[in-house]
Amino acid sequence: MRLFLIFFWGLFLVAAVGQAQVPAPSATIVLGAPSFPVNEYYTISFKLRGAPLERYSAFPDLEGFKKSGKSSTTTTRIVNGQSSTELTITQRYAAYAEGSYVVKPFSMKINGLTVESGGATLKVGPQQATPPPAAASPLQGIGLLDQLFGKPKPQEYVEPQDQAFLALVPDKAQLYVGEGLHVGLYFYLTPQDQAVLNFYNFASQLPGIIRQLRQRTVWEESFDEQEVVPENVLVGGKPFLRYRLWEAELYPLNTQPLVFPAVELQMLKYRLAKKPAAGLDNRLQGYKTYRSAARTVPVLPLLPHPLRDQVPVGNYELKEAIDRTTFRTGQAFAYTFTVEGEGNLATVNVSTPAASPALEVYGPEIQQSLTRQNGRVGGRKSFRFRLVALRPGPVALDTLFRLIFFNPIKARYDTLHAGVQPVVRGARQATTAFRTLPDDPFYREALSEADSELQPRDMYRDVRRYANLLLVVLLAVAGVGWWQARR
Repeated sequence: MRLFLIFFWGLFLVAAVGQAQVPAPSATIVLGAPSFPVNEYYTISFKLRGAPLERYSAFPDLEGFKKSGKSSTTTTRIVNGQSSTELTITQRYAAYAEGSYVVKPFSMKINGLTVESGGATLKVGPQQATPPPAAASPLQGIGLLDQLFGKPKPQEYVEPQDQAFLALVPDKAQLYVGEGLHVGLYFYLTPQDQAVLNFYNFASQLPGIIRQLRQRTVWEESFDEQEVVPENVLVGGKPFLRYRLWEAELYPLNTQPLVFPAVELQMLKYRLAKKPAAGLDNRLQGYKTYRSAARTVPVLPLLPHPLRDQVPVGNYELKEAIDRTTFRTGQAFAYTFTVEGEGNLATVNVSTPAASPALEVYGPEIQQSLTRQNGRVGGRKSFRFRLVALRPGPVALDTLFRLIFFNPIKARYDTLHAGVQPVVRGARQATTAFRTLPDDPFYREALSEADSELQPRDMYRDVRRYANLLLVVLLAVAGVGWWQARR
């Protein structure tokens, strides 16, 4: 017994040590070297240990720098048979010019973990290059000219022309009540404008811009926040870079027009030196405000219909499912009515039909999934019912389950009907040991004249009791007769 306890306690300790060796997920932020030449990248990385990467927030924007791509590295270590993996994601930054810069404190979310960085002060030096061989020159004493003729005049800067603009773009000029309207706020600039433009304090400006664009008379489906990255598009046949700042799908609840005011976005814009000089900063930082045009989108009422205020609006189709092919009275079966397509699925509803002597209906169980992708919002919504047929015959599901909706593409009402038509048979009869023989006229006549009136369930129990009592009396009489015969 003692050996068994020692063995059990040893197993417990091994399991406890094994669990203690499993490290908890952790993440850290690593900043690059604070001093580097202008022709090299500055880097910000984060390291994740003890868990696979699921999601992470965007790397910060640095004033005076441009993001220049990312890289990832996975390191796996095996020590004493234990394997550990470390993932490193690195963001590269390219400096526009030499000088001193400040990386403000920032934080990132990695797999739900909040990781802080205290920032840094950066020194961007001149470009490193192999110096040419030294040679004798009569200009070696040129530094004395500053004392004789004075210092050079300060540089003059000019503001270059750019073709950038801010635009609010709805995908429809007008729409019906309940119809989806995709709205996007974009910033456009040419590839050449990247050298003189950069975002300024964007994270603080965006919430105020969105508050101005929100509508009070709509159902809004916002797209997931994502890192602002450029997209290559054509505007008037010319190549542009488009930055998607905000987008949403709006469903008007009434005929009030959607009014979007003009909004402003402040950007960093650099002025360039008239006469660039080697070794000097040939750019001067400034600001420029871009303003979008105000937009108004009219909302049309739906066409006349008795249920106009109750029908959903969208482009839908029906998918059906039923859990069996053989049906009998009294047996429950499941029927699923699934609506798929683009539209506000929150307004789609299929009610439970009223119970009838021929059919019982229970439910529904509702399941909905939405997809927001490529400026579209759609998905599917399923209604699962359980039915019990009480009478044999066809079940007219098309009269029980239907959805009336308004199709804005066709500008008319449409109806989705159930297409499955199950047929219910009678209940399966129980097999009995006693059967009527076709060649026995006695049983045929007896069964045909039998009373079909229902009898109490305990009737045969009383008959058995009386029969037993009669049997006891008969036995007693027989005993008395036998005793007298012996005398």
